[in-house]
Amino acid sequence: MSNTWKIYLLAVASFLVGTSENIIAGILDKVAADIGVSVSAAGQLITVFSLAYAFGTPVLMAALARIERRKLLLYSLAVFVAGNLLAVALTGYSFLIGSRIILALSTGVFVVTALTVASKLAPPDKQGSAIATLVMGFSTSLIVGVPLGRVIAAAYDWQWIFGGIGVLGVLAMLAVGWVIPRTEGEQPVPIRDQLALLKQPKIAAALLVTFFWIAGYSITYTYISPFLLTVTGMSEKGVSAALFAFGIASLLGSKLGGYGTDRWGVPRTLIGGMLLHALTLLALSLAAHSPAAMFPLLMLWAFSAWSSGPTQQYNLILLAPQASGIMLSLNSSVLQLAMAAGAGIGGVVIQGVSLASISWIGAAGVAVAAVTAAASLRRSRTAASPAQDADVEAVLQKAGT
Repeated sequence: MSNTWKIYLLAVASFLVGTSENIIAGILDKVAADIGVSVSAAGQLITVFSLAYAFGTPVLMAALARIERRKLLLYSLAVFVAGNLLAVALTGYSFLIGSRIILALSTGVFVVTALTVASKLAPPDKQGSAIATLVMGFSTSLIVGVPLGRVIAAAYDWQWIFGGIGVLGVLAMLAVGWVIPRTEGEQPVPIRDQLALLKQPKIAAALLVTFFWIAGYSITYTYISPFLLTVTGMSEKGVSAALFAFGIASLLGSKLGGYGTDRWGVPRTLIGGMLLHALTLLALSLAAHSPAAMFPLLMLWAFSAWSSGPTQQYNLILLAPQASGIMLSLNSSVLQLAMAAGAGIGGVVIQGVSLASISWIGAAGVAVAAVTAAASLRRSRTAASPAQDADVEAVLQKAGT
């Protein structure tokens, strides 16, 4: 099997972990009604997942650094299967929180490891596209997984969704063990040494781009189902169709992001995508009560938002190419912190202002990300100081690279 198909296999596994993470937003109102909590309280299941992912992934990646990469992919998928089965076997809000924590930790290890493996499988001039392919697998969960989960939750019990994902996770383990080649692990890098990279202003600023971009996105996306049902007035079938349209556009956006990164460069692709993202969220606020306008706007939102994913990750790799694993791990943690912040802020907005306000507040966050990206990219074009180079070299020496 060619390396291209191996990367696509990792993308299929990314689809599974993406579905398990994203599905809560698609069935948030049903989960809340079933376990007897408010929509804003159910939204904190996303916060818990994101916090566990953000703080747990760097610790686990440092502790498991020496493990051969294929074996680490299999271990993380095994824990992922267990987390999904927990959501089926045990009921109640507290058990669901426990399941989300287990899923978050296993997902974090799998995603960071898969991105590293994919970048090594790809030729040097196709690494941006390889990352985009994995992001495509993740975004396919929005196309198929989330709307299909909405349909299943409407017809049956929402817990069956996690049972099905668990079974598919076992099949993914078999495929990864059969197809993915062995890739040696790395020397462990202590957390304090990983954080030393944040002393570089260009890296800290680039990670702030991830935070504001994802926080703005998450404020709206976390509560998109109740938004469409309550504010826009869509039917149950309309929400499923809208989520399907959202997913298709996210797939196209992630592919364009990878293509644009390789063809047009990081600055144009990243800043242009984020500006369009912010403007679309503003338009969502203005057209909130129009189901007809909502469909094309949702697709434009997904398209612009997901175009930034592969571009931003490739940008971070360029900032410290010999510490790509550490950079991807830090970015994943910041991304999940932003998801947690967005879900929390969105819950506060719903309780204190209105459900209709989440889109324009999200737009403000993405606009800050676009401005920060412009400043960060302008700074990265200047030569790094000797002190900054020394910071990176110190981390890399401790990593054994």
